[in-house]
Amino acid sequence: MGPVELSVADLGRSLGYWQDTVGLRLLERENGTASLGADSELVVLVEEPGARPDIGHTGLYHVALLVPDRPSLARWLAHASRDGVQLTGLSDHAVSEAIYLRDPDHHGIEIYADRPRALWEGQVGQVMTTLPIDVDDLLGELDDPAVEPFDGLPNGTDVGHVHLRVADVPAAVDFYNGVLGFDVTALAGPAAAFLSAGGYHHHVGANVWESRGASPAPPGTATLRRATIVLPDAAELDRVAGRVAGTGQEPQPHEGGGLLVRDPSQNALLLTAPS
Repeated sequence: MGPVELSVADLGRSLGYWQDTVGLRLLERENGTASLGADSELVVLVEEPGARPDIGHTGLYHVALLVPDRPSLARWLAHASRDGVQLTGLSDHAVSEAIYLRDPDHHGIEIYADRPRALWEGQVGQVMTTLPIDVDDLLGELDDPAVEPFDGLPNGTDVGHVHLRVADVPAAVDFYNGVLGFDVTALAGPAAAFLSAGGYHHHVGANVWESRGASPAPPGTATLRRATIVLPDAAELDRVAGRVAGTGQEPQPHEGGGLLVRDPSQNALLLTAPS
């Protein structure tokens, strides 16, 4: 997965949050748009003054930032505890350990570390769960959480997955699996699906917990502008674009490169390949 682009009501406010609280670094800022990341771009914020938080529409459930190892996750949690960061959840999913929060525009954020792949590969649907994190055990990765320095999310942090609010899960599976080619790794009935490439536990999540039958967010809403899917090469990009076109949707060239398509819930996706 590549960068996620979000609209925000106040760019200055959002930059303060994404830098000081989340721990990303400002890479570039120009004309109401800012790029943030660690050693690569992960999130792009586009200012839409006065935009309202989005609740109850299709769009972003959360963008998940994957840190390189468990001590990095512990370091982030120690920072959150010391600095009074408001969290929305801390979950042990067996495949990963995850911390959840929301930015000032109500965009969902997950910061997580994977458990060793040997523990879950090939059996994600059987082992993935939601349990409370053992906070003491996690913070035990650090010598002294009270004074452990936090200098932001470390190099090597990636967009591990993007979890989307969709109107209908079977339609989402038909598109992400049947058209784009992701494998289904886990299903929660008609309420949620998890899909991936290369045996990962999930690169894309899709749920209807807050959005069953919903429409996209209206204008004037802080919402997902697009998520990026990075294909292995130009030939694969062409192949996937052809499959999308075969459904009757013509992929649109993007000015920065790649092709824009939309899933059945009208979530925008930028398909790209390494240059």
